[in-house]
Amino acid sequence: MQAMVSARGAALVRACSIELSPRDARSVDALADMLDPGTTVFVSLPPSAAYADVVNACSHLRRNGFEPVPHVVARRLPSYADASDFLHRATDAADVSQVLLLGGDAPRPLGPFDGALALLATGVVERHGITAVAFAGYPDGHPQIATGILQAALQVKLEVARRRGLATSLVTQFGFEAPPILRWIAAQREAGVTCPISVGLAGPASVATLAKYAVRCGVGASLRALAHGHTAIARILTEADPGALIEALAEGEDPAAPIDALHIFCFGGATRTAQWRAGFLSR
Repeated sequence: MQAMVSARGAALVRACSIELSPRDARSVDALADMLDPGTTVFVSLPPSAAYADVVNACSHLRRNGFEPVPHVVARRLPSYADASDFLHRATDAADVSQVLLLGGDAPRPLGPFDGALALLATGVVERHGITAVAFAGYPDGHPQIATGILQAALQVKLEVARRRGLATSLVTQFGFEAPPILRWIAAQREAGVTCPISVGLAGPASVATLAKYAVRCGVGASLRALAHGHTAIARILTEADPGALIEALAEGEDPAAPIDALHIFCFGGATRTAQWRAGFLSR
């Protein structure tokens, strides 16, 4: 028997954004009947893809009635000219108005940008008519950057974006436990971060797929907690379904520091995620 869905959980899922790889975006035609028109769809930049693939995916999404948001990974840009060319093509071909600006995990940058702040500071983002920028948040911490340094860098990026007239938001890395996510949101609000925060969740996928992405994305701590008998996490992973976590977030959120939105990573594929969303909302 399926668990009942709370009104708050349903509201969060109904308004969620999703994230696809450029390859998965090719199947977006089949999603038109399963996702609301205008749904925000982030397009990632996996190691196997190039920026041209992201532009093509964003263009395809726009033609199908969705709101595309490309990832811009600073350390994978060879030059300022390449950054400018990519943003020009994204805005020209797909009418992009928002980007997710990331530093990237490459050990050495391809060009002059060692992180998101260095690219943001050039002004190239707003020069191409982009009006909003999202940054990543890490409730489970970052595998390579200390928490204090990470927080200080985030606040500098938010301030620089604000001075440049850009609207800001945060999209968190995905996790499998509600308490760390809720504590992180509360800590951001206490630190004076007022922009919208979207909580990242892994969409339906096999256990093996989730484990692969968890290790790759630096949220292995959640998997280690699973190994120590955290049955709630085990249930989420075994069922490959974020529904229980969504309800835990809805039940545990602080009214003074609520969740602004959900962001679903489509690790199991776009169609599977859209079908799960429709099923969740029909319970």
